[in-house]
Amino acid sequence: MSSNKSPNPYNGAPPKYLNDFSKALASEVRILLAEVGKLRDERRQLQFEIAELMAVKSKHGAGGEYSPDWRPHPQEPPPPPPPAITPPPVDDGPPIQARPAWKVVHKSTRRERAAPKSLPPPAPVPAIEAPKPNLPAWAQWRPNPGVVPPAPAAVPVAPRPMTPAARPGLFGPPSPPPK
Repeated sequence: MSSNKSPNPYNGAPPKYLNDFSKALASEVRILLAEVGKLRDERRQLQFEIAELMAVKSKHGAGGEYSPDWRPHPQEPPPPPPPAITPPPVDDGPPIQARPAWKVVHKSTRRERAAPKSLPPPAPVPAIEAPKPNLPAWAQWRPNPGVVPPAPAAVPVAPRPMTPAARPGLFGPPSPPPK
């Protein structure tokens, strides 16, 4: 054996047939993994459907929500009813007449309907000026003469109060303003 031989018989890149085989094998593995994922999802969906069907069966079966256990079985005959004991009637005289529940309302006729008041005729709308040529649209705007804005309320303005003298703070006199 010579000392310059390496354990890897290939020097440099592997042969082309090995590269092609690994690519084909990788694509097959990808396809199989996709199928396994799809089968896993289908299995999960079937398990969910089985769980739903079992829940419905338990609700409708014996002891379930819709058929509880407390009901007697149909083959057992029901027990005979106990004999009814009626108390002897008590005679207190003629029955007392109850007050009627219907209330009669008498309509008052002394009210007279007020005649509908007629509204004053609307004021005539003033004529609109014709737009002036060679002016932009914003310059032609005029306020609506039919709408009068309310007059501002005259509120007397109080003079501003004088600022109080500087008081010492919690931790002593305030520091002077920065220069």
